[in-house]
Amino acid sequence: MSSLLLTTLDTGNTAWMIMATILVLLMSIPGIALFYGGLVRQKNILSILMQTVFIVAVVSLIWVAFGYSWAFSTEYADSGNPLACIIGGFDKCFLHGIGLDSIMPTGIPELTFAMFQCMFALITPALILGAFAERVKFNGYVLFTILWVIIAYLPMAHWVWGGGFLQEMGAIDFAGGTVVHINAGVAALVMALCVGKRDDYRAGHPITPHNITFVFMGMSFLWLGWFGFNAGSGLAADGLAANAFLVTHIATAAAATTWMIIDWFVNKKPTTVGACTGAVAGLVAITPAAGSTDILGAFCIGIISTVVCFFMVAVVKEKFKYDDALDAFGVHGMGGILGSILTGVFATHCVTGADGVQGALYGDWHQLWIQVVATVVSIIYSIIVTYIIFKVVDKSVGVRVDKRVEEEGLDIYEHGESAYSN
Repeated sequence: MSSLLLTTLDTGNTAWMIMATILVLLMSIPGIALFYGGLVRQKNILSILMQTVFIVAVVSLIWVAFGYSWAFSTEYADSGNPLACIIGGFDKCFLHGIGLDSIMPTGIPELTFAMFQCMFALITPALILGAFAERVKFNGYVLFTILWVIIAYLPMAHWVWGGGFLQEMGAIDFAGGTVVHINAGVAALVMALCVGKRDDYRAGHPITPHNITFVFMGMSFLWLGWFGFNAGSGLAADGLAANAFLVTHIATAAAATTWMIIDWFVNKKPTTVGACTGAVAGLVAITPAAGSTDILGAFCIGIISTVVCFFMVAVVKEKFKYDDALDAFGVHGMGGILGSILTGVFATHCVTGADGVQGALYGDWHQLWIQVVATVVSIIYSIIVTYIIFKVVDKSVGVRVDKRVEEEGLDIYEHGESAYSN
């Protein structure tokens, strides 16, 4: 959060935050839709697009109805209600009491802040669908997503950003390392294990993406949109936003370059899919640290995250033979875990200010341990909640499609459409 405190509307900050909100929306549609859609086979691309559109539409309604209130209200904390450790309250349901003159500390309307945070609530469940792509019923997906957003995302957002216990503990998550990427990435792994492998999945023989051009286009929208994601999280058009903008770009550039080099060395050719995946890994990892690290941290986080994520995708997944179809855990989960922990290493007073936190690299090991605790809490909570939700959905409407549907494609059987004519 920016240190700039205002009591009246700041048009510059407001204009920037409206633009940042639009940029974050671009990450879901068309960013994730094209990135994931290009990675699957052509018989399943519409299922990815439909799942993404569903999230954007329905989660937005949940957010306005009670999600924003659960995450950011202080009703329970102010009244001493013990439920304050889980959710904020109900007083802002349907944005009740938030008028045109409701101004945040940085001079932006609270309505703008609510919309900005809504975009985070959209992108998070959209990341999960990459793990179980090509084999999940749409009705099962619908029920799972609704329950997961309510039970997993909203409490985590409150804990980290809405005055919950992780925020009070001093955990740093500038733009979503725990709330978004660890939460979604770990959930993706749980779902991949619970749903099971695709029938034709063979470890060590990745299924060829049907449209690498879409993958590149999706990555491009993600890279562009991430500037709103990170630079907007300070809620002001100031030096902190400029630093977040800079380190986001540098970490991503370092990550894409590193993945290309590793790809070239290991597989003898630098691939477009590899470079795009590396860029996303860098975007993920720098997210929690964008408001506390400088150029040195950006370089290191970009390189370290790429090496580890490549190892997870190319070695660990093959060794344990789990079918994380589009590497949602390998990239988003591991990138989020690394970014969250490395924030406690590379945070510096050069960015946080003389009274701000700094990381282990600069002598403050305490912050590193706080980051480790927050990371572990996020992992455990996501595992437990996701597993329970999966069991509930599987017992009620079912999750896995029939073998024939999986073989012939979800587009025709689940949606009655085909993306490409023969």
